[in-house]
Amino acid sequence: MSIKFRLTVMSFLQFFVWGAWLITIGTYCFNAKGWTGAEFGAIFSTLGLSSLFMPAITGIIADKWLNAEKLYGILHILYGIILIYVPKVNDPNVLYYVIFGAMICYMPTISLSNSIAYTILKNNKYDVVKVFPPIRVWGTVGFIAAMWLTNIFSSPNPPSFIHDFGLSVGNGIATLLNSPVTANQFYFAAFFAIVLGVYSFTLPQCPPQRLISKEASFTEQLGLNAFKLFSNSKMALFLLFSMFLGAALQLTNMYGDAFLNDFKNFPEYKDSIVVSSSTIIMSISQISETVFILAIPFFLKRFGIKQVMLFSMIAWVLRFGLFAFGDPAEGLWMIILSCIVYGMAFDFFNISGSLFVETTTDSSIRSSAQGLFMMMTNGVGAFLGSYVSGLVIDNYYTQNGIKDWHNIWIAFSTYALIIGIAFAIFFKHKHNPAELEQVKH
Repeated sequence: MSIKFRLTVMSFLQFFVWGAWLITIGTYCFNAKGWTGAEFGAIFSTLGLSSLFMPAITGIIADKWLNAEKLYGILHILYGIILIYVPKVNDPNVLYYVIFGAMICYMPTISLSNSIAYTILKNNKYDVVKVFPPIRVWGTVGFIAAMWLTNIFSSPNPPSFIHDFGLSVGNGIATLLNSPVTANQFYFAAFFAIVLGVYSFTLPQCPPQRLISKEASFTEQLGLNAFKLFSNSKMALFLLFSMFLGAALQLTNMYGDAFLNDFKNFPEYKDSIVVSSSTIIMSISQISETVFILAIPFFLKRFGIKQVMLFSMIAWVLRFGLFAFGDPAEGLWMIILSCIVYGMAFDFFNISGSLFVETTTDSSIRSSAQGLFMMMTNGVGAFLGSYVSGLVIDNYYTQNGIKDWHNIWIAFSTYALIIGIAFAIFFKHKHNPAELEQVKH
């Protein structure tokens, strides 16, 4: 078995064990458990909360004491064990801590998987820039595959062409585990997480590199020296907008599947493909990601980093706005187009933002600066977006347990529009093609 294939398997499973439940946990919490938006928002905010500190801690452990592939394996096994317990929890306050524990184990494995792949490829004399992207794209494929399998085996009303196979297997697993069908997503994720954990111990060794000096201060070891970037007004403004947009990044992951699933409450839509295959419909978003990644070099060269980030914000306005006016009948094209637009919304900001950090920070703190960018988007921004959106939905857009999805998406779209306009006005950055060339060298 070749090195590239083994790393491809790792990448596939890395995101498979996340995609199995990330998009559908909203439907699970709202429909299967009947919990409120605030309760679900708090639960989902643990993704951002764990991203604030765990990647730095595991990075230090892997650099000083423990092989990266072994730490990676241990974390995935613990993650799988915790997920097995999720369907047994009937109290949202308890689930908050259970999911938080799962995220403490899972979130740092995203950066660890990249580090492991880089190390193994370099040790085997591969061109990382050329070889890694085709390996990484299988992570997105794994995420999509997990969403499809979750839809087939966890939906109480699967499409007719998989009814006999999908529902019988799904019910069989549920009966075996004494759990409702909608809980299968966590068992799928748990099983393959443990498989991935065991599998990682068979990968080539990635021993501690001990790149952090023993004399380095505690602040330097945690990468906190990058916080001095806030003294630069331009960088501070960029990081502030990163936080605001980070609040929007998880909204459709949180509520998208629940929104589509709620069309079952309308008699004219209850048997539609949008209801029976809501997760498969949502997977178009991830498929779109793989396409827009290929378009990024053209857009960056033609328009520059600031304009590409602005395109992302406009795409978020469309993503939410199209959901607001879409429906499973005449408005189905809007739902599909919203999922397609997601690829631009997600990829363009993350990649162009990362390049902005790469081209405007000193090399001595560049890695820490990238960590700070990710912390502001996937940490602080995602935490605030998850927590606040749940409170807003409960207080302003829910009556008698029924959510006003039209106005929820309008509110999200308006939020993205305000951020986009403010970004265009206040963030000053001129396009310089030479800054992108320096990244290649």
